Amino acid sequence: MKRFYILLGKLIVKVLQLLGKNAGNLPGGILWTLTRHKCVSLFDVRCPIIAVTGTNGKTSVTNYVTKLFSQDGVKIITNKAGNNLDTGICSLLLQHCNWKGQVDADYLILETDESHVPVVYSQLKLETLVVLNFFRDQLDRNGEVETLILKINAFCKTFTGNLILNGDDPNTARLGQANPENKNVKYFHVEPYANATAELFEAGEGRFCPFCGSALKYDYYQYSHIGKFACPECGYGTHTPYLTASDIDLQKPSFRIGENTYTPALNSIYHVYNMTAVAAVARLYNIDNGILADAVSNYTVKNGRMEAFTLGENPAVLNLAKNPVGANMTLRVMNEMPGEKELLFVLNDNIADGLDVSWIWDINFSVFERVTRVVTSGTRAHDIAVRIKCSGYDASRIIVRPQLDEAVEEFNRTAGQKFVIANYTAVQPTRSALKRYIEKHGGAANEAD
Repeated sequence: MKRFYILLGKLIVKVLQLLGKNAGNLPGGILWTLTRHKCVSLFDVRCPIIAVTGTNGKTSVTNYVTKLFSQDGVKIITNKAGNNLDTGICSLLLQHCNWKGQVDADYLILETDESHVPVVYSQLKLETLVVLNFFRDQLDRNGEVETLILKINAFCKTFTGNLILNGDDPNTARLGQANPENKNVKYFHVEPYANATAELFEAGEGRFCPFCGSALKYDYYQYSHIGKFACPECGYGTHTPYLTASDIDLQKPSFRIGENTYTPALNSIYHVYNMTAVAAVARLYNIDNGILADAVSNYTVKNGRMEAFTLGENPAVLNLAKNPVGANMTLRVMNEMPGEKELLFVLNDNIADGLDVSWIWDINFSVFERVTRVVTSGTRAHDIAVRIKCSGYDASRIIVRPQLDEAVEEFNRTAGQKFVIANYTAVQPTRSALKRYIEKHGGAANEAD
């Protein structure tokens, strides 16, 4: 039956492609049903698999890691655009296997949804798992963050491969103690940057030790609950970093790891953490520093992650924010931009977003700096407008335009710096709306790498 399922899946992929569809999830979804939820087990994968997971940043880090390995003659299979559930990974492998299910590649580098790490890698042999962070996200699908962490922790209890963890996230670093027999656990750490705080500034979940329940003590917070922490009772958090980023200067921007200084393409502490994770992978796989430096400085993931546009004469930046921490970090980046700016916030409540949008009440809109006007759009345009109004922002400067093209037109009715925030299912429609505006009124859009 295995070969029948493979042939059926490949036929579905081909038909969808002939129809102009991307075959991202449907073929895998059909095989998922036919195999009783074991669709990934159909494939024979013999090359190393590197997986990247976490609430925020996994798409970017996966793309950067892929860039590191992208040398002449090296065949990489990666889900560059997402599709990170078992069904999406199944659909991806269908496009790169023979009729026996054998996958021909030198590396599989896979963005993997947090809740699907145990599902996918109980069926495929994983060599390296990179875990970036855990925040509250899509409560109606994932539940509370502790439920999600326990699922991955259970997987890590028997995992003996390379485990690269954000040592500054108490929710992530705890996975390093899941399997005492695993000698391949490595933590990355980032020294404080100029806007680190002594007290918790935004919503965060990592307040108590997961082992003894005591309140964690922080030397500093970078954002949310990410920072230098330790438990005063049992000592949790005193792990030795495998790799440390220091001398962070977001004005240049630059940061240092060991003797090497890097100049990232984006200037946020959130991005520095992502690049430090990428650097940890580079060190583990002995990738030349020149390759790493070139990727950090010159490569960007242009799919709504701090993506630059010019709308007529107006400079604009678009960024994905699908949970409170992502939104708060994006607002921090916007606030740190000099001068006045205007904001377009696009909020949807489709199934992939999570139908529960109560998370917007954990966004700290009271920190607005030099934001002169706000336009809201999306299926929950009125909800996000009310949330911003309730933060104390002047309601007369909030304009609601649920229809996206109308919102973009309104947004660019005035001149100046523009900043756009869109949640998960809103990002690509927003990118398309911005490009339609450019086609009509002029400007420039970056094409995806």
